[in-house]
Amino acid sequence: MDFSVIIPVYNRPDELDELLQSLTEQSFSEFEVIVVEDGSTNKSDIIVDKYKSLLHITYFEKSNSGPGLTRNEGAKKATKDYLVFFDSDCIIPKDYFQNVKDYLTKYPVDAFGGPDRALPTFTPIQKAINYSMTSFFTTGGIRGGKKSMDKFHPRSFNLGVTRKAFDVIGGYGTMRFGEDVDFSLRLLAAGFSTALIPDAFVYHKRRTNFRQFFKQVSNSGIARINLHLDHPGSLKLVHLLPTAFVVCMVTIVLLSIFIPILLLVPLLYCLLVFIDSCLKNKSIKVGLFSIIAAWVQLFGYGIGFLVAVWNRLILKKGEFKLFEKKFYK
Repeated sequence: MDFSVIIPVYNRPDELDELLQSLTEQSFSEFEVIVVEDGSTNKSDIIVDKYKSLLHITYFEKSNSGPGLTRNEGAKKATKDYLVFFDSDCIIPKDYFQNVKDYLTKYPVDAFGGPDRALPTFTPIQKAINYSMTSFFTTGGIRGGKKSMDKFHPRSFNLGVTRKAFDVIGGYGTMRFGEDVDFSLRLLAAGFSTALIPDAFVYHKRRTNFRQFFKQVSNSGIARINLHLDHPGSLKLVHLLPTAFVVCMVTIVLLSIFIPILLLVPLLYCLLVFIDSCLKNKSIKVGLFSIIAAWVQLFGYGIGFLVAVWNRLILKKGEFKLFEKKFYK
Protein backbone atom coordinates (compact mmCIF):
# COMPACT_ATOMS: atom_id res chain seq x y z
CA MET A 1 0.00 0.00 0.00
CA ASP A 2 1.44 3.35 -1.03
CA PHE A 3 0.22 6.92 -1.16
CA SER A 4 0.35 10.05 -3.30
CA VAL A 5 0.24 13.13 -1.06
CA ILE A 6 -1.32 16.10 -2.87
CA ILE A 7 -0.94 19.61 -1.42
CA PRO A 8 -2.53 22.69 -3.01
CA VAL A 9 -0.80 25.87 -1.85
CA TYR A 10 -1.70 29.52 -2.21
CA ASN A 11 0.70 32.13 -0.79
CA ARG A 12 1.74 29.99 2.17
CA PRO A 13 5.41 29.01 1.73
CA ASP A 14 6.27 29.18 5.46
CA GLU A 15 3.43 26.87 6.41
CA LEU A 16 4.26 24.51 3.56
CA ASP A 17 7.80 24.34 4.94
CA GLU A 18 6.48 23.00 8.26
CA LEU A 19 4.22 20.51 6.49
CA LEU A 20 7.02 19.14 4.31
CA GLN A 21 9.35 18.91 7.29
CA SER A 22 6.76 16.79 9.12
CA LEU A 23 6.51 14.49 6.09
CA THR A 24 10.26 13.82 6.24
CA GLU A 25 9.77 12.45 9.77
CA GLN A 26 7.14 9.80 8.96
CA SER A 27 7.70 6.30 10.34
CA PHE A 28 6.18 4.87 7.13
CA SER A 29 7.62 6.59 4.10
CA GLU A 30 6.16 4.82 1.05
CA PHE A 31 4.61 7.92 -0.45
CA GLU A 32 5.25 10.59 -3.05
CA VAL A 33 4.48 14.29 -2.59
CA ILE A 34 2.90 16.57 -5.19
CA VAL A 35 2.80 20.30 -4.44
CA VAL A 36 0.56 22.40 -6.70
CA GLU A 37 1.07 26.17 -6.67
CA ASP A 38 -2.38 27.70 -7.25
CA GLY A 39 -1.42 30.99 -8.90
CA SER A 40 0.45 32.32 -5.86
CA THR A 41 2.32 35.61 -5.85
CA ASN A 42 4.36 34.43 -2.84
CA LYS A 43 5.64 31.17 -4.29
CA SER A 44 6.92 28.02 -2.60
CA ASP A 45 9.49 26.83 -5.16
CA ILE A 46 12.47 27.65 -2.93
CA ILE A 47 10.84 25.81 -0.03
CA VAL A 48 10.22 22.73 -2.16
CA ASP A 49 13.85 22.73 -3.34
CA LYS A 50 14.94 22.19 0.29
CA TYR A 51 13.21 18.80 0.35
CA LYS A 52 14.08 17.33 -3.04
CA SER A 53 16.76 15.12 -1.49
CA LEU A 54 14.54 14.13 1.41
CA LEU A 55 11.20 13.41 -0.28
CA HIS A 56 10.03 12.04 -3.60
CA ILE A 57 8.50 15.40 -4.49
CA THR A 58 6.98 17.01 -7.59
CA TYR A 59 6.20 20.73 -7.85
CA PHE A 60 4.40 22.70 -10.53
CA GLU A 61 2.48 25.95 -10.94
CA LYS A 62 -0.92 26.71 -12.45
CA SER A 63 -3.30 29.65 -12.71
CA ASN A 64 -5.52 30.29 -9.71
CA SER A 65 -8.73 28.24 -9.64
CA GLY A 66 -9.30 27.43 -5.97
CA PRO A 67 -8.44 24.33 -3.91
CA GLY A 68 -10.76 21.75 -5.50
CA LEU A 69 -9.65 22.10 -9.11
CA THR A 70 -6.05 22.47 -7.94
CA ARG A 71 -6.29 19.11 -6.19
CA ASN A 72 -7.56 17.62 -9.45
CA GLU A 73 -4.45 18.88 -11.25
CA GLY A 74 -2.27 17.31 -8.58
CA ALA A 75 -4.13 14.02 -8.90
CA LYS A 76 -3.26 13.91 -12.61
CA LYS A 77 0.43 13.66 -11.62
CA ALA A 78 -0.17 11.00 -8.93
CA THR A 79 1.11 7.45 -9.49
CA LYS A 80 0.09 5.62 -6.30
CA ASP A 81 -2.96 3.59 -5.17
CA TYR A 82 -4.26 6.06 -2.61
CA LEU A 83 -4.52 9.83 -3.00
CA VAL A 84 -4.08 11.74 0.26
CA PHE A 85 -4.96 15.43 0.38
CA PHE A 86 -3.59 17.83 3.01
CA ASP A 87 -4.09 21.57 3.31
CA SER A 88 -0.81 23.48 3.33
CA ASP A 89 -1.43 24.74 6.89
CA CYS A 90 -1.29 21.23 8.39
CA ILE A 91 1.48 19.44 10.26
CA ILE A 92 1.44 15.63 10.10
CA PRO A 93 2.28 13.47 13.17
CA LYS A 94 5.09 11.01 12.54
CA ASP A 95 2.90 7.87 12.73
CA TYR A 96 0.12 9.20 10.49
CA PHE A 97 0.76 6.97 7.48
CA GLN A 98 1.57 3.93 9.61
CA ASN A 99 -1.76 4.37 11.44
CA VAL A 100 -3.61 4.75 8.15
CA LYS A 101 -1.91 1.68 6.65
CA ASP A 102 -2.73 -0.42 9.73
CA TYR A 103 -6.38 0.66 9.65
CA LEU A 104 -6.88 0.13 5.92
CA THR A 105 -5.25 -3.30 6.10
CA LYS A 106 -7.90 -4.39 8.62
CA TYR A 107 -10.83 -2.34 7.35
CA PRO A 108 -10.48 -1.50 3.65
CA VAL A 109 -12.56 1.53 2.64
CA ASP A 110 -12.70 3.70 -0.45
CA ALA A 111 -12.10 6.97 1.39
CA PHE A 112 -11.10 8.09 4.86
CA GLY A 113 -10.59 11.20 6.92
CA GLY A 114 -9.25 12.08 10.33
CA PRO A 115 -9.67 14.67 13.08
CA ASP A 116 -7.60 17.79 13.64
CA ARG A 117 -5.79 19.03 16.73
CA ALA A 118 -3.69 21.98 17.88
CA LEU A 119 0.01 21.85 18.71
CA PRO A 120 1.35 23.52 21.88
CA THR A 121 3.34 25.86 19.59
CA PHE A 122 0.21 27.28 17.96
CA THR A 123 -0.73 30.83 18.89
CA PRO A 124 -3.51 31.35 21.47
CA ILE A 125 -5.85 32.53 18.69
CA GLN A 126 -5.09 29.45 16.57
CA LYS A 127 -5.77 27.23 19.57
CA ALA A 128 -9.02 29.08 20.24
CA ILE A 129 -10.14 28.70 16.62
CA ASN A 130 -9.22 25.01 16.73
CA TYR A 131 -11.29 24.67 19.91
CA SER A 132 -14.24 26.38 18.26
CA MET A 133 -14.06 24.16 15.17
CA THR A 134 -13.98 20.95 17.24
CA SER A 135 -16.07 21.75 20.32
CA PHE A 136 -19.46 20.32 21.25
CA PHE A 137 -20.55 23.82 22.30
CA THR A 138 -20.22 25.12 18.74
CA THR A 139 -21.45 21.95 16.94
CA GLY A 140 -17.86 21.45 15.77
CA GLY A 141 -17.51 18.23 17.72
CA ILE A 142 -20.03 16.51 15.49
CA ARG A 143 -17.62 16.47 12.53
CA GLY A 144 -14.62 15.09 14.35
CA GLY A 145 -15.93 12.65 16.91
CA LYS A 146 -15.63 8.90 16.88
CA LYS A 147 -19.36 8.57 16.40
CA SER A 148 -21.42 10.32 13.81
CA MET A 149 -25.07 11.08 13.36
CA ASP A 150 -24.70 10.27 9.64
CA LYS A 151 -22.28 8.64 7.23
CA PHE A 152 -18.83 10.13 7.63
CA HIS A 153 -17.93 12.96 5.25
CA PRO A 154 -14.13 13.35 5.02
CA ARG A 155 -12.85 16.94 4.79
CA SER A 156 -10.09 17.84 2.38
CA PHE A 157 -7.60 19.21 4.90
CA ASN A 158 -7.11 15.52 5.81
CA LEU A 159 -8.63 13.15 3.26
CA GLY A 160 -7.59 9.94 1.55
CA VAL A 161 -9.34 8.24 -1.38
CA THR A 162 -8.57 5.39 -3.74
CA ARG A 163 -7.58 6.34 -7.26
CA LYS A 164 -10.54 4.28 -8.55
CA ALA A 165 -13.14 6.14 -6.46
CA PHE A 166 -11.61 9.51 -7.31
CA ASP A 167 -11.71 8.80 -11.03
CA VAL A 168 -15.24 7.36 -11.01
CA ILE A 169 -16.77 10.53 -9.53
CA GLY A 170 -14.55 12.80 -11.62
CA GLY A 171 -12.56 14.30 -8.75
CA TYR A 172 -13.48 17.63 -7.20
CA GLY A 173 -16.20 19.84 -8.63
CA THR A 174 -16.10 23.54 -9.40
CA MET A 175 -17.31 24.79 -5.99
CA ARG A 176 -14.70 27.06 -4.38
CA PHE A 177 -16.17 26.71 -0.87
CA GLY A 178 -17.80 23.50 0.36
CA GLU A 179 -15.98 21.56 -2.36
CA ASP A 180 -14.88 18.89 0.11
CA VAL A 181 -18.45 18.21 1.31
CA ASP A 182 -19.60 18.09 -2.31
CA PHE A 183 -16.82 15.57 -2.99
CA SER A 184 -17.84 13.38 -0.04
CA LEU A 185 -21.54 13.52 -0.94
CA ARG A 186 -20.77 12.39 -4.48
CA LEU A 187 -18.57 9.58 -3.16
CA LEU A 188 -21.37 8.27 -0.96
CA ALA A 189 -23.99 8.69 -3.69
CA ALA A 190 -21.81 6.56 -5.98
CA GLY A 191 -21.81 3.77 -3.40
CA PHE A 192 -18.28 4.15 -2.10
CA SER A 193 -17.46 3.52 1.57
CA THR A 194 -15.94 6.10 3.94
CA ALA A 195 -14.51 5.93 7.44
CA LEU A 196 -13.16 8.17 10.16
CA ILE A 197 -9.74 6.99 11.35
CA PRO A 198 -9.36 8.56 14.81
CA ASP A 199 -5.59 8.01 14.92
CA ALA A 200 -5.10 9.67 11.51
CA PHE A 201 -5.23 13.16 12.96
CA VAL A 202 -3.32 16.21 11.80
CA TYR A 203 -2.34 19.46 13.47
CA HIS A 204 -4.29 22.14 11.64
CA LYS A 205 -3.41 25.82 12.01
CA ARG A 206 -6.55 27.12 10.29
CA ARG A 207 -6.82 30.94 10.21
CA THR A 208 -4.42 33.20 12.09
CA ASN A 209 -6.88 35.93 13.11
CA PHE A 210 -10.59 36.35 13.78
CA ARG A 211 -11.21 38.46 10.68
CA GLN A 212 -9.99 35.66 8.40
CA PHE A 213 -11.92 33.14 10.47
CA PHE A 214 -15.16 35.11 10.10
CA LYS A 215 -14.73 35.23 6.32
CA GLN A 216 -14.04 31.49 6.19
CA VAL A 217 -17.09 30.44 8.21
CA SER A 218 -19.37 32.93 6.43
CA ASN A 219 -18.56 31.29 3.12
CA SER A 220 -19.11 27.89 4.76
CA GLY A 221 -22.62 29.00 5.69
CA ILE A 222 -23.25 30.07 2.09
CA ALA A 223 -21.80 26.80 0.81
CA ARG A 224 -24.30 24.81 2.85
CA ILE A 225 -27.18 26.26 0.83
CA ASN A 226 -25.29 25.69 -2.42
CA LEU A 227 -24.80 22.08 -1.36
CA HIS A 228 -28.49 21.79 -0.49
CA LEU A 229 -29.41 22.87 -4.02
CA ASP A 230 -26.88 20.55 -5.67
CA HIS A 231 -27.58 17.62 -3.33
CA PRO A 232 -31.25 17.64 -2.23
CA GLY A 233 -31.61 15.98 1.16
CA SER A 234 -28.11 16.86 2.33
CA LEU A 235 -29.33 19.70 4.56
CA LYS A 236 -29.74 18.32 8.09
CA LEU A 237 -31.13 19.76 11.30
CA VAL A 238 -27.62 20.18 12.71
CA HIS A 239 -26.77 22.57 9.87
CA LEU A 240 -29.49 24.94 11.10
CA LEU A 241 -28.10 25.21 14.63
CA PRO A 242 -25.69 28.14 14.06
CA THR A 243 -28.46 30.14 12.38
CA ALA A 244 -30.85 29.29 15.20
CA PHE A 245 -28.17 30.46 17.65
CA VAL A 246 -27.85 33.80 15.85
CA VAL A 247 -31.61 34.38 15.77
CA CYS A 248 -32.04 33.37 19.41
CA MET A 249 -29.17 35.48 20.70
CA VAL A 250 -30.24 38.58 18.77
CA THR A 251 -33.78 38.11 20.05
CA ILE A 252 -32.54 37.70 23.63
CA VAL A 253 -30.44 40.85 23.45
CA LEU A 254 -33.37 42.87 22.10
CA LEU A 255 -35.75 41.50 24.73
CA SER A 256 -33.21 42.17 27.47
CA ILE A 257 -33.97 45.88 27.04
CA PHE A 258 -37.23 45.07 28.81
CA ILE A 259 -36.16 41.90 30.68
CA PRO A 260 -32.50 42.39 31.71
CA ILE A 261 -32.23 38.96 33.33
CA LEU A 262 -32.27 37.38 29.86
CA LEU A 263 -28.67 38.54 29.43
CA LEU A 264 -27.75 35.65 31.71
CA VAL A 265 -28.29 33.30 28.76
CA PRO A 266 -25.40 34.58 26.56
CA LEU A 267 -23.30 35.10 29.69
CA LEU A 268 -23.88 31.48 30.69
CA TYR A 269 -22.89 30.33 27.22
CA CYS A 270 -19.66 32.35 27.44
CA LEU A 271 -18.92 30.80 30.82
CA LEU A 272 -19.46 27.26 29.54
CA VAL A 273 -17.13 27.86 26.58
CA PHE A 274 -14.52 29.51 28.81
CA ILE A 275 -14.47 26.70 31.38
CA ASP A 276 -14.45 23.93 28.77
CA SER A 277 -11.67 25.54 26.74
CA CYS A 278 -9.58 26.32 29.83
CA LEU A 279 -9.78 22.69 30.91
CA LYS A 280 -8.89 21.36 27.46
CA ASN A 281 -6.16 23.87 26.64
CA LYS A 282 -4.91 24.51 30.18
CA SER A 283 -4.81 28.22 29.47
CA ILE A 284 -6.98 31.09 30.68
CA LYS A 285 -5.86 33.20 27.72
CA VAL A 286 -6.96 30.53 25.22
CA GLY A 287 -10.20 30.19 27.19
CA LEU A 288 -10.93 33.91 26.76
CA PHE A 289 -10.05 33.82 23.06
CA SER A 290 -12.28 30.76 22.68
CA ILE A 291 -15.30 32.83 23.69
CA ILE A 292 -14.57 35.20 20.81
CA ALA A 293 -13.88 32.32 18.42
CA ALA A 294 -17.15 30.59 19.29
CA TRP A 295 -19.22 33.72 18.68
CA VAL A 296 -17.33 34.49 15.47
CA GLN A 297 -17.88 30.96 14.19
CA LEU A 298 -21.58 30.76 14.99
CA PHE A 299 -22.43 34.28 13.85
CA GLY A 300 -20.23 34.08 10.75
CA TYR A 301 -21.72 30.78 9.65
CA GLY A 302 -25.24 31.78 10.65
CA ILE A 303 -25.12 35.11 8.81
CA GLY A 304 -23.66 33.47 5.69
CA PHE A 305 -26.40 30.86 5.82
CA LEU A 306 -29.16 33.48 6.13
CA VAL A 307 -27.71 35.60 3.32
CA ALA A 308 -27.62 32.50 1.11
CA VAL A 309 -31.21 31.59 1.99
CA TRP A 310 -32.31 35.08 0.96
CA ASN A 311 -30.28 35.22 -2.26
CA ARG A 312 -30.50 31.64 -3.48
CA LEU A 313 -33.79 30.30 -2.13
CA ILE A 314 -35.94 33.42 -2.06
CA LEU A 315 -34.50 35.65 -4.81
CA LYS A 316 -33.43 32.60 -6.88
CA LYS A 317 -30.00 34.07 -7.68
CA GLY A 318 -26.97 32.05 -8.74
CA GLU A 319 -23.95 31.07 -6.66
CA PHE A 320 -22.04 33.85 -4.94
CA LYS A 321 -19.27 34.32 -2.37
CA LEU A 322 -18.55 36.90 0.30
CA PHE A 323 -15.11 38.58 0.63
CA GLU A 324 -13.90 36.79 -2.52
CA LYS A 325 -11.27 39.41 -3.39
CA LYS A 326 -10.09 39.95 0.20
CA PHE A 327 -10.61 36.48 1.60
CA TYR A 328 -7.08 36.08 3.00
CA LYS A 329 -6.70 39.63 4.37
